[in-house]
Amino acid sequence: MATASATLSSLSSLSLHTAANSRISLSKPRNPFFTKPTKPSLHHSFSSHPTTTTTTTFTVKSSDIDTTFFDNFNPNDETDTVFNPPERPEDFIAPPSFDEGPMETEEEIATAYEELYGPAYSGESYLGNDIYVMDSKVQKKTGFGSKTKREKVKDGFEERVVQVRRVTKVVKGGKQLHFRAVVVVGDKQGQVGVGVGKAKEVVGAVQKSAINARRNIVSVPMTKYLTFPHRSEGDYGAAKVMLRPASPGTGVIAGGAVRIVLELAGVENALGKQLGSNNALNNARATVVAVQQMRQFRDVARERGIPMEELWK
Repeated sequence: MATASATLSSLSSLSLHTAANSRISLSKPRNPFFTKPTKPSLHHSFSSHPTTTTTTTFTVKSSDIDTTFFDNFNPNDETDTVFNPPERPEDFIAPPSFDEGPMETEEEIATAYEELYGPAYSGESYLGNDIYVMDSKVQKKTGFGSKTKREKVKDGFEERVVQVRRVTKVVKGGKQLHFRAVVVVGDKQGQVGVGVGKAKEVVGAVQKSAINARRNIVSVPMTKYLTFPHRSEGDYGAAKVMLRPASPGTGVIAGGAVRIVLELAGVENALGKQLGSNNALNNARATVVAVQQMRQFRDVARERGIPMEELWK
């Protein structure tokens, strides 16, 4: 009887001690659905003595994130997600579409291009002649054995072939044969040019030299009697050309390339002579150099600031 009462008293004291010494601290978060789960910290203390009590501590920390915005938010409610744009004013005019409106002309496009990037090359020479006119006059015919045919250029210039020669280029595999053509163009109104071109065919060489001649147009000063205003001499390489004016009715007394250049320039009364080399290309270019050294009497009087009548005093 005494043993039973002692056991009950020890159990009651153990239960009271355990209830007094055990602490459990739980802090409930404001919204458990938007908080990060935290791992509770458990502290256990064990002792080898059978009568020692056990202390258990649970600690849960809440997140510092404020979730009050989602308290009254209902994802199934469509009224909260409707976008209400502002109303347009009464005088609002919608801008025109890119595809609407008239198409721009080539002149407008060229003007806008020049405003952005500056003036572009117009394709005309200094004297107003189109140097690419031969490239645009191309007609191709279809069929077997057909070749590219070029129309005769109608720009007011007359062409005359001075010389066509065969030239070769020695390469590793042998020799490459080409043709070199010298062409003079002129309108017989004081404008003339000399050009040279090479190609594998004679026709292509003549066409290239004609385009090159149109790019090198020069003006020939002449009097009312269609002759030179004064004497002149020009040289190009080893070729030297002498030009002299002549009285009306004399005609063009010259030979070789000099005669062709003077006739296409429109000179009807002149004397010319080749001194030095007989190369046709160099003589033609020497003639152009001699022509460029000539000046009209009125230009000389204007530069000196005197009347033209005083030039012969």
